[in-house]
Amino acid sequence: MLRDELTQVRSIVDQVKKMTIDVGSARSSLNEMTMKQNNWTLGAYCSRYCATVTQHHGLEDASVFPHLRAAETTLAPVLDRLEQEHVVIHDVIEAVDRALVAFVATPDDFSQLDEAVNALTDTLLSHLSYEEEQLVEPLARVGFYPGQA
Repeated sequence: MLRDELTQVRSIVDQVKKMTIDVGSARSSLNEMTMKQNNWTLGAYCSRYCATVTQHHGLEDASVFPHLRAAETTLAPVLDRLEQEHVVIHDVIEAVDRALVAFVATPDDFSQLDEAVNALTDTLLSHLSYEEEQLVEPLARVGFYPGQA
């Protein structure tokens, strides 16, 4: 789901660049996605996408990762890295919205918008790949919470 929504974000930004939709419509489209944030930081207008990513990471940080730490102590470095990446990803998502807002002032300059969307793509896809590579097997063995396996 996160990958599908990322594709939608990139499509919306491409439409802004091609001037087939305006920035206000782009921001509205982002807000209509299946993901919704609780606006826990100011300036976060990519709210739906942020929320699901935040919710996904919050669930992992509060429940799944502590269970894995207890069940598989050797995963501590992997879990530490994933938790650190959660913070970075949130900041990168917010940068996309800031770039959309900045684009209003400089509609002929796509550089900041391209940079923000490319950073989101690279950061999120790398994170998801690493997470799947490292955790699919341990989660299959021990489950997502105590007593599940």
